[in-house]
Amino acid sequence: MVFCQKCGAQLPEGTKFCTNCGAVVSNQSPSTPPPPTQSSLPDVLVATTPTISGYRIKRIFGVVTGLTARTRGVGGKFVAGIQSMVGGEVSAFTYEIEKARDEAIQRMKEQAQKMGANAVIGLDMESSDLLSVIVITATGTAVVIEPEQPT
Repeated sequence: MVFCQKCGAQLPEGTKFCTNCGAVVSNQSPSTPPPPTQSSLPDVLVATTPTISGYRIKRIFGVVTGLTARTRGVGGKFVAGIQSMVGGEVSAFTYEIEKARDEAIQRMKEQAQKMGANAVIGLDMESSDLLSVIVITATGTAVVIEPEQPT
């Protein structure tokens, strides 16, 4: 097992993205969780579904959004141009899009935390291309959830 270096979630080997926070998981992730930091707030659970199995929604705050706009610098465009000539994945762009996605989700989670939420349900990711800028948006519903009581 490996642990996400951003949130500390335990993940199966070979995972590319953290299922808890969406961060990119490097191949060098240690097999022990990172130490908790005193300044870190409790993490916001994010789900693409309208409910989270094992939890009930106690309070709904409303829509939260995280947005980021990215562009490639001259060097990145040059590398991408060379990669596009030989075909295949343009890793320079893939990396920037992954960073933008992570940033948009983090901003959405921070907005939810400010409202008092501990979860975001119904996550929807959108991307747009404006000239040479890519815009990534993460939108969901901020809620307070609590574990369901076993019957």
